[in-house]
Amino acid sequence: MPKKPPIAAPITPSNPELDRLQENAKKTVPLEKWGPYLSDRQWGTVREDYSANGDAWNSFTHDQARSRVYRWGEDGLMGLADSRMNVCFGLALWNGQDPVLKERLFGLTNGEGNHGEDVKELYYYLDNTPTHSYMKGLYKYPQARFPYEWLLHENARRTKADPEFEVLHTGVFEDGRYFDVLVEYAKHDSDDVCIRISATNHGPETAPLTLLPTLWCRNRWQFDPNAPRPTISRRPDAPTAGNVFLNHPRTGNYYLYYQPTDLALMTDNETNTKRLYGQPNASPFVKDAFHEAIAEHNDYLCDLLRDNESGTKFAPVYKRQIEPGQTTTILLRLCKLIQTQPFDEQFEQVFVARQQEADLFFAPLAPIDASAELKQVQRQALAGMLWGKQYYNYDIPHWLRGDPGHPSPPPERWLGRNAAWQHLNNDDVISMPDKWEYPWYAAWDLAFHTIPLAMADPVFAKNQLILLMREWYMSPTGQIPAYEWKFSDVNPPVHAWAALSVYRLERAIYKNEDIQFLKRAFQKLLINFTWWTNRQDLEEDNVFGGGFLGLDNIGVIDRSNLPDGTRLEQADATAWMAMYALNMMDIALEISRHDPTFEDIATKFYEHFVIIAESLNEALWDEEDNFYYDRLYPITGKPMTLEVRSAVGLTVLFAVSIVKRHKSEPLSDFLKRVQYFQHYRQGLNLPMPDQRVTEDGDILLSLVSKERLEKLLAVMLDENEFLSPGGIRALSKYHEAHPYEINVYGTRHAISYVPGDSDSNLFGGNSNWRGPVWMPINYLLIKSLKKYHQFYGDTVTVEFPTGSGNWLNLEQVSDELAKRIVGVFETTPDGTRPVHGPFNPFYQRPENKDLLLFYEYFHGDTAQGIGASHQTGWTGVVAELINDDAWEWE
Repeated sequence: MPKKPPIAAPITPSNPELDRLQENAKKTVPLEKWGPYLSDRQWGTVREDYSANGDAWNSFTHDQARSRVYRWGEDGLMGLADSRMNVCFGLALWNGQDPVLKERLFGLTNGEGNHGEDVKELYYYLDNTPTHSYMKGLYKYPQARFPYEWLLHENARRTKADPEFEVLHTGVFEDGRYFDVLVEYAKHDSDDVCIRISATNHGPETAPLTLLPTLWCRNRWQFDPNAPRPTISRRPDAPTAGNVFLNHPRTGNYYLYYQPTDLALMTDNETNTKRLYGQPNASPFVKDAFHEAIAEHNDYLCDLLRDNESGTKFAPVYKRQIEPGQTTTILLRLCKLIQTQPFDEQFEQVFVARQQEADLFFAPLAPIDASAELKQVQRQALAGMLWGKQYYNYDIPHWLRGDPGHPSPPPERWLGRNAAWQHLNNDDVISMPDKWEYPWYAAWDLAFHTIPLAMADPVFAKNQLILLMREWYMSPTGQIPAYEWKFSDVNPPVHAWAALSVYRLERAIYKNEDIQFLKRAFQKLLINFTWWTNRQDLEEDNVFGGGFLGLDNIGVIDRSNLPDGTRLEQADATAWMAMYALNMMDIALEISRHDPTFEDIATKFYEHFVIIAESLNEALWDEEDNFYYDRLYPITGKPMTLEVRSAVGLTVLFAVSIVKRHKSEPLSDFLKRVQYFQHYRQGLNLPMPDQRVTEDGDILLSLVSKERLEKLLAVMLDENEFLSPGGIRALSKYHEAHPYEINVYGTRHAISYVPGDSDSNLFGGNSNWRGPVWMPINYLLIKSLKKYHQFYGDTVTVEFPTGSGNWLNLEQVSDELAKRIVGVFETTPDGTRPVHGPFNPFYQRPENKDLLLFYEYFHGDTAQGIGASHQTGWTGVVAELINDDAWEWE
C-alpha cells in the first residue's frame, strides 16, 4: 500500500520549549523542578488512611482536610509544587458567603454519591507546556454560598436509577453570577516563576471576592524527627516591599514577591488539635488559621497572623469589590534571586514570550489542515495531560509500621490492603488518571497516558513506563502494581504495546530511534509476561483469567470474586495475552535490526502467540452468535458460556501484527523458524491461527481469520449493538431489550445495557462499563482496524453501519470511528457539543464556549461526558486521534 503524505509539519529543534525539553532529557529524572505536581485531592486516599477497617473515605474527610496535616502529600487549588512536594503554592478564595475558605476542590465520597465519588466543582486545565514554562488553569467560583449541603443531601436522596446531581443543577451559576479565576504561571527560568491571578465578574452586580495566594511547606517534621524544619519569614526592611523569604533545607532558598497589601497572614502547617480532637493547640498558628480569620471573622486571630513574623504557611490577602464585567489582577513571583523590581516590564514580557513559545511548540503537533476548533481540542487535551502530573509518595513498609512518636497503625493493617507489597516505596512525579477522583496512578491507565504524552514529551513518557517496572514498583514476582486501592488487582497487560507505540511515535515525530529504551522495557516486560503465564493460566492450557482486568462492571458476574469453586476462562484475558505476545515479538524484531541476539526471543513470542490463538479460537468462539464469550466452569456439570455481548469479545481484534518481509529478511533464523513451525503443526494436523502472506512476502498475524473478522465487525458496527454516535459501546445495546442472566448455585446474576452512569455498586459504582463509550477500547479498535487494512487493503470491505448498504474498507471504518470520537468534543451546527449534554446552555455563554472537559467515559446513546469529569488520562488519546494520519508511525 502506498504511504499517505504527512499532514502535519515535522518537529524541528528550532523553538525554545523544545530546547528546554532536550536539556531536561539529560537528567536522570527528566523533570522540571517546579510543575503542577500538587494533587487536587489528598484526603480520602488509601495512603492517608490509618483506620482499622480500611475505610479511606471516612478516615480522612474533606471537612478534616483544612485542619489536619497530611502525612504523604498535599493538595490545593490550581497549584504548583516542587518535584518532591516540599514547597507548595495554591489559591484560596472567599466570596463573603461560604462557611469555609475555598482552598481545595469539594466532592462527594464514594458512599455519598449515588454513582460513587464525584467532584462537584467547575475547573478547567487550559494550557501547559511539557516543561511547565507556561501553565494556565481556570476555576469558576459562584458568588452565592457554595451549595455543599444541597449537593450532599440531593445525591444521598437519589437512587442508582437517577442521574447525578451536579453543581450546575443548583442554579448558583445562573445569570453569570460567578467569578472566572484564571491562574497563570510563566517561568523566567527554572528557579523564577511569575504568577498572575485574574478574577472576572460575569454577573450583573458588583460582588466581593477575597483572594489569598498561599505559599506553604509540606509538614515532614511531624513524622520524621530528623527532618529539618523550614521557615517562611517576613522581610519588612527589604528594599522591595511585599516579599517573604523561604528557607528550605531540601528545596533551597526562595523569595515570594507579591503586590503590596494591607493584610498578609502567617501561620504554620500544623494540625488544629482543638477543633479535631478537643485537645489544646500548642499555638494559635495552625493549618486552618486563615479560614478562621477570614471566613469566621476572627479579628483577634487575624491580628495575630498579621503580626506573626515567621511560619510555614503564608498568604497576602486581597479584598476586592469587582464590578460587572470587570477584572482584577494580582501578581506574584517565586524566585531564587533578589528582585528590586519584581513586577517591571520584564515580568509581563515573560508571559508574552512563554505564550508565544507554547504556540510555536504545539503548532507542529496538529494537522496542517485542521480547523481552529480541532487544534483547540487537541491543545486542551494535551494541557490536561500535562496538568495531570502529580507527586505521589507511598512507602508501604513505613505506612504499615507507622511513624516515630505517633500511635502505631492498627494491627488489622498487617492483614489488610496492600500488606503483601512491602517492597513498594513510591516517591515520584507520575501521570494521574484524574487528580481529584483518581489521585493515584493506575497501571493500565498510565500506559494509555503515554501516547499523548509522547507527542509532547517522549522522554517523560518513556520514563513513566520504565518507572512502573522498576524494582520499587513491580513486585519480585513480576506483577505490575494496579492502583493503591488494591495493588494486587490485575490490569490488562498493555505496557509492551505502550512501549512500542511510544518508541514509534518518537521516531516519527522527533526522528529519534531509542533502541536502549526498548531494551530496558523489554527486560522488565519479560518478567511480567512470565508472571502472567505462571499466575493467570491456572490450567496451563493457554486460556487465561485475571478477574475484572480493568473492565469493572462489564460482566454478568463479578469476575474478581467468582462463585465458590468455579473457574473462569476469559476471552479478554486470553486476547490481551495474545496481543502481549505479538507486541513482545514486534519489540524483539525491532531490536534485532540493531542487535541480532534478540532474534531467537522474537521466535519464542511468535510461537507463544500461535499457541494462545489456537486455544482461544478452540475454546471461546461461538459459531452461532459470531462472537467470543467467557466460559464459567462449575465444580460439577457442564461449563457455562456467558453470552454477554461486550467489549470482552471485541478485545480479540487488538492482537494483530504484520511482519514486513523487507525488514525481517536479514533475520533468517526467525523466518526459518516461522516456516518450520507452520509446517510442523500442519503435519500434526494442529490448528493454526489465520496466517496470511502477501505476494511481497509480508505476513499477517491475527487472532481472527478473515471470515471471523468480517462476522465480528458486522456485530460491532451494528447501531442496534455496539456502534453509537460517540464510538463503540462497552456493552451491546442488544441487552437493552434482552437482559442476560444466569443462575449459579441458586444465585441469579443479571446484566442489561446501561448507557449512562452505573446501576451497580460493583467497584464503587462509578466505573460503568455496561454501555458507555470508553476511549481506550475505541483507540485500540481504531488502530487495529488500520493494521488490518494495511494488509488486506480493499479486499475486505464491511457495511458501515451494518445494514446501511454503505460499504467501506477497514481504514475508512477506522477513520469514521475516529471522527465519531473526536466529534464528541466538536461544535455541532446548533452550537452545542455532545460532551456537554444538558449543560450546553451554560457552555454557550461567550466566556465558556471554548471550555472542554475530558471525561472518564461517554454516554452510549448521546455521547455526553459522564464519570470522572477530568479523566484527561486515557481520554487524552483523542489528541493523537486528531492527528491520526499525520505520521506513519504504527
